[in-house]
Formats: sequence, structure tokens, C-alpha cells
Amino acid sequence: MAEVESFTLDHTAVKAPYIRLIGVEQGPRGDEISNFDVRFVQPNEGEIPTAALHTIEHTLASLLRDRVEGVIDISPFGCRTGFHLITWGRPEVPALVEAVTDSLRFIAEEAEWSDVPGVSAIECGNYRDHSLHGAREWSARILEQGISRDAFTRILA
Repeated sequence: MAEVESFTLDHTAVKAPYIRLIGVEQGPRGDEISNFDVRFVQPNEGEIPTAALHTIEHTLASLLRDRVEGVIDISPFGCRTGFHLITWGRPEVPALVEAVTDSLRFIAEEAEWSDVPGVSAIECGNYRDHSLHGAREWSARILEQGISRDAFTRILA
């Protein structure tokens, strides 16, 4: 079986919340795709409830595309402690920290239900499993801690 980088990460050594570059893949034409670990919750110490995580995912999918050039996807980890952020090129971690922080601030302080995209039965495969209230609470909790630019040492802004 192929080795998966995130399964080789010592999850007991990281200090969430943080953003970490997992790796950069190069396509046959030289295009680069970067994969980032956007970790919001300390692994094995908690997890974001599914409905809140789902609403954060949908909202970040739109907000980050407005703030970061080349976003391909942002998808939650199965463990519910954060997200994979996939981009074209090599955005810098500090710029991503700023964009994610700004997006979470919007969710925590300003977002209304009408700001959450893709929440109807036509647009979402599990449209009943959303919680703006939970997304706001978790976004505020993450913001209180601050998002580090390093996974192993707390380096804020």
C-alpha cells in the first residue's frame, strides 16, 4: 500500500490550531498542487460535531475562494479535527493563516444562514446535517486560540 503522509504524522506532537504544508505534487506539465493540513482541534482530544463541521466546510469553500487564488478544494478530515486545503501553486502559510482567520471571523461574527452556500437538497448530499450555531461557536473557539503558522510550535501572526 502507498504511504499516506498524514498517517506518518505524529498526531501527539502537533499543537492545534495550525496550518501546515503537507506537500507539493507536480503534474506532467509542471503544474504544482499544494496540500495543506488546516488543523482546528487538537487530535485525539476533541472533534468538531458533524453538523458544525459541515457548515464550516460549505462556508469556507466559498470564503477561501474569495481570499486565496487557486483554491481547488477544502475537505474535512474524517477525524473531524480539521481540513485538507488543496491549491494550485504554493501559497505561503502566513497568507493562508490570514485568509482562514478572516473567514472564521466572518463565520463567528457575521454569517447568517443566507451566507452558507449549498444547503438545499438539490445542492448537498446531506442538507439536513448543518448547524450555523455550531459553526459560529467552533469558529469563535478556534479564533480565541489563534492559528499557528507551525504545527509543532505555537507561532501566531
